[in-house]
Amino acid sequence: MKANLYFVVVTVVLIALMSGCASPTPPATIVPTQTPEPMIPTTIPAPEKNLTDGCVDNYNAETDYFPEKVTLTHASGFTIEYFKNFKVVTVKDPYSETESAFQYVLVQCGTPIPDGYDTDLVIEVPVKSIVSLNSSYLPFLKALNLYERLIGVDTVDWIYDPDVLQMAKDGKVLQVGFGGEVNVEQVLNLDPALIMTGIYRQAQFNAYPKLSEAGLNVVINTDFLESTPLGRLEWIKFMGAFFNRENAATEYFTERIDRYNQLANLAKDSPNKPSVLWGVPGKDRWFVPGGNSFEAAMLSDAGSKYWWDEDTETGKIPLSFESVFDVGANSDIWLIADGYPSMAEMLSADSRLSSFSAISNNQVWSNDAKINDAGGNDYWESGVVNPDVVLADFIKIFHPELLPDHVLVYWRLLK
Repeated sequence: MKANLYFVVVTVVLIALMSGCASPTPPATIVPTQTPEPMIPTTIPAPEKNLTDGCVDNYNAETDYFPEKVTLTHASGFTIEYFKNFKVVTVKDPYSETESAFQYVLVQCGTPIPDGYDTDLVIEVPVKSIVSLNSSYLPFLKALNLYERLIGVDTVDWIYDPDVLQMAKDGKVLQVGFGGEVNVEQVLNLDPALIMTGIYRQAQFNAYPKLSEAGLNVVINTDFLESTPLGRLEWIKFMGAFFNRENAATEYFTERIDRYNQLANLAKDSPNKPSVLWGVPGKDRWFVPGGNSFEAAMLSDAGSKYWWDEDTETGKIPLSFESVFDVGANSDIWLIADGYPSMAEMLSADSRLSSFSAISNNQVWSNDAKINDAGGNDYWESGVVNPDVVLADFIKIFHPELLPDHVLVYWRLLK
């Protein structure tokens, strides 16, 4: 009995020892069946610059699509408000007795139109094509390198820029007519993304009513009613907003404003302030710039005394010949804007003008130093976006000792 018990105990011990000496089973190795996919970001980086070509591919409501914005410092005729994917541009109506205005919503192409805006017009930006119904808008387009978007003008008769004239000759730019005589059917065939035009007191000069009724995208521009030349120049930001060229517009404006202010500071301390007469008489009226116009401001910045500088009109003032003569007959300087090519022709047209002392003093100046055979005057084109150059011309005329090396660009002595 004891022997059997001993045998059982020994057997159990041997089995236990043999189990302890056995090699442990290695853990199972997990082999992946495929290579893991890389992580894909769930958000698209916000643009660092405005999109000047093309549309947004993947719209995100939280993205600011206009990282390049403008701020206004001199212009008073328009405002721009920025939102994530659209801008609201408001142009004041200068001839309304109420607070009415023209409002445009500029929506980034490829993003939704916002709700809740009772607007005159919704336009996708950047604009792909434009019809300009005033030659003074052309230099803004040129300064922003946008001539490839220009497809129409009112008429080439008043255009100086040889590039635009060549485009018209080649059929790349079409003439669509002026004011109330605009060819609506031709504009419809062009199908422009944008038409830019002015607003005027005289109904026959206004093209926008007919074009708007036809369902075309018409935008009002009132840059010519700004009270300072720098305010008018700042409308380059207005133009740039339709093409998402805010950064280029700001750079151009800043460069010109710095040069303009340097020149104005040079002239402001001059003790001599020559008196200035402007323009020539028409059939029954003599139009002179109002005292609150950009022309009057520039004459003041150039160090002169303008006879109507206390007037509050931003546009032109219609006066009789007698009233102008009573005030300006003895003016030191006479500036002829869009007048006569020679003194002989001017006196032949109106012999009364010979009584003005500026003629005998040889101080009659004309703004047609850059004019082509068709009558296009560059003073009203590139002069708009180069107010510093125009100011330098005025200072050279009024105070030649201040800018001895400046060569007149837009003005010349009438002979």
